[in-house]
Amino acid sequence: MRHRVAGRRLKRSSSHRQALFKNLITELFRHRRITTTEAKAKAVRPEAEKLITVAKRSMDMESDVHARRRVLRTITDKEVMQQLFETIAPEYKNRPGGYTRIIKLGPRQGDAAPMAIIELVE
Repeated sequence: MRHRVAGRRLKRSSSHRQALFKNLITELFRHRRITTTEAKAKAVRPEAEKLITVAKRSMDMESDVHARRRVLRTITDKEVMQQLFETIAPEYKNRPGGYTRIIKLGPRQGDAAPMAIIELVE
C-alpha cells in the first residue's frame, strides 16, 4: 500500500526519474510548452510551479544568489535559469499561483498512451 507516499514513480529508478523531471522542466521553461504523456505532465507540474514561485519571491530581495542556486539544482541550463528569473517570473508577479496548464490530447498513435500538452499560462 502507498498510503501517505507522495509523488509518481512512473516505473523508473529514482535517478532516472529525477533526470527525466529535470529535463522536462528545463524544456518547459525553454519552450514554454511541451507535449508529453499525461502522467509525466501531472508529475512535473508541481515542481515547475515551485520553481516559478522561488524566482518570484527572489525579485523582492537584494541578493537572489540563494534562489538561483536552488533553481539550478533542478534546471540544467544557465540560460534557461536566467530566462526564468528575468522574463518568466516577472510575468507572474501579480498571479498567486496556477502558472501551468495541462491540455489533454488523446491517445498516442503507437502505444495508445494518453498524451497532454503542459504549457505556461499567458
